[in-house]
Amino acid sequence: MATVRTASTNWEGDLAHGKGIVHFESSDLGDTDVSWAARSQEAGGKTSPEELIAAAHSSCFSMALSGSLAKAGKPPQTLQTRADVSFDPVAGSITGIHITVRGTVPGLTSEEFTDAAEGAKANCPVSKALTGTTITLDAALA
Repeated sequence: MATVRTASTNWEGDLAHGKGIVHFESSDLGDTDVSWAARSQEAGGKTSPEELIAAAHSSCFSMALSGSLAKAGKPPQTLQTRADVSFDPVAGSITGIHITVRGTVPGLTSEEFTDAAEGAKANCPVSKALTGTTITLDAALA
């Protein structure tokens, strides 16, 4: 059976001047502010859909890579993953995602690490959900 996670947003006002509050209902992480200004300019203590996608993608990718390395008998000691989601406010579209990962994996070659990272990029559920978005990868051992 599928696991369902839930978040909701209460929005007030128009796009340019309005604001919202994102509620992380499943995890009870608390609330965070969101606004068009945070999305299209500097965040200023507010989040954006793109930052939330970056958080989801970096964590999903890390789990997928960790799982595949462990399955191959080479579990990582550490993985540092960053996802940069680019947003064009004029076009109103996400233009790409760049994943950077650095890993400490005893007994693994750089080529093996890169291959495993490419597999995680292709197979993590968030990458699959973002099909149609250009996703690039920079993977290296630390």
